Amino acid sequence: MKTVFLHKINKLYQGSLLLFALLFSLFASSQENTTVKAEIDTTQIKIGEQIKYTITVETDSLNVVYFPEDQTFSPLEMVEALKIDTTKNKDRITLQRIYALTQFDSGSYTIPPQRIAIDEQPFMTDSFAVKVGDIAVDTTKQKMYDIKALVPVEKQRGKLVKIILLAFLVLLIIAGLLYYFVVRNKPLSEEEKIALLPPYERAIKQLHELENSRYLIQDEYKKYYSELTDIVRSYLEEDVHISALESTTDQLLERLELLKDAGELSLDDETLEQFKKVFKTADLVKFAKSKPPISVAEDDRKAVEKIVIKTKEALPEPTEEELLSNEDYLEELQAKKQKKRLLIAGGVLAGIIVLGTSVSIAYFGFKTVKDTVFGYPTKTLLEGEWVKSEYGFPILLLETPEVLVRKETATPDEQAEQIENAQTFDYGSITDKLYIRANVTTFKEKKEVDAEATVTAILKDLERKGVKNIIPKQDEFYTNSGKPGAKIYGSGLYTKEGETEGKRIKYTVILFAGNGFIQQLFVTWEEGDEYAEQIVQRILATVDTNTQG
Repeated sequence: MKTVFLHKINKLYQGSLLLFALLFSLFASSQENTTVKAEIDTTQIKIGEQIKYTITVETDSLNVVYFPEDQTFSPLEMVEALKIDTTKNKDRITLQRIYALTQFDSGSYTIPPQRIAIDEQPFMTDSFAVKVGDIAVDTTKQKMYDIKALVPVEKQRGKLVKIILLAFLVLLIIAGLLYYFVVRNKPLSEEEKIALLPPYERAIKQLHELENSRYLIQDEYKKYYSELTDIVRSYLEEDVHISALESTTDQLLERLELLKDAGELSLDDETLEQFKKVFKTADLVKFAKSKPPISVAEDDRKAVEKIVIKTKEALPEPTEEELLSNEDYLEELQAKKQKKRLLIAGGVLAGIIVLGTSVSIAYFGFKTVKDTVFGYPTKTLLEGEWVKSEYGFPILLLETPEVLVRKETATPDEQAEQIENAQTFDYGSITDKLYIRANVTTFKEKKEVDAEATVTAILKDLERKGVKNIIPKQDEFYTNSGKPGAKIYGSGLYTKEGETEGKRIKYTVILFAGNGFIQQLFVTWEEGDEYAEQIVQRILATVDTNTQG
């Protein structure tokens, strides 16, 4: 039994080895059938001209190919990377990408090998030597002039002025729309004009309009009598101050008689009788579908007009208190209207702000809008006016958001005898969202400086400042003018003294070393700060060194 089991295990093991060998052979076959070729169209250019650098990859159509994307052609500068040209032939695929490279300083340069990843397997291209020549100038024909003195130039504020003018124009348009549709006194409609008339004048005007209506001609008696009774009821409600609109005909007549008996309304019996007769006819028309002759309907309107007139005459003259009360009411009404207008205007303005904010967030993203409105330190630095300056000697050239300030630093005793001069310039501190420091140190002994020891010292200095779990990486670095240096970069956890929680920071150090001198650019920023990342990339693109002074 045990022998059979071991025999099965042996067969399974042999099968696994066979499968692994098959997969490996397929992979190896795929890689063997892959070719990577790089070529340039010329090896000599003049300053500012372009070289076409072409990478061609032929491989299996199932393989994933990654071409260089960033500035990996230094000391030459990549001007443009064209789209990948793809040609497919059965199960094979040919990919070709062209890069436009240039250089703005004369000299001999080497385009370094480029890394192409095919299914995570690296392939390296050949390096190319190119020569960048000066543009010939015929000094016998070209007049020579002295170097002009520096001329102070006023700060350009054209872009800011345009933004301010555009914002002012938008606000002016919004204010005009709000005034036209909300604040201004619009022309009153005919109904609004009638509604603003005193109760008596309004009732008379409405009765005259009823006389000229087409209700009786169109046989609409119910509408005619409904408006007729509503007119007189509204008048009694407002001028006589009785509940007329909510009362039945009998209740209304009873209240009028009570007012008459109390001496508050001097109406004669004939007027009350006419009032009763008209309302009884109106009730018959509205509820019993009665249809009196047109002449009767017209007489009823005239009777109602006389009732309104006699009622007005029967009312006592308003006291001074009543007149003042009425004025206060009108003022209060006007104040309510003004408040309503302001509320509408505020609502419209709030709606415009919300709409504008929503569109901005949808287009630019919430973080960009928030950082723009409320301001974010590194975003402000990125979008501000940058300063290009020279620091120390030998000169270290930089372009930064703010000028670096000279800082006096004490030289350690053990290095005092070796160092001739140490100059430090910085902006901010390691506790800030962005910290920039430039160091230029010269030594008494003119020999090649140990760069590795300098890197170790930099990392130890970071640890002394409170940065833990430092992850260092090192790479070559070339300035735009082709000067070689070293790039040390990585991340770490920075914790302030007395605090328990820290923050992840990133750092980059650019190092130039020569006979008797060393130059350092040191930058730290918070991990995840995209604005700081852009600032650092822009600074690194401008770094240069001049050892000739």
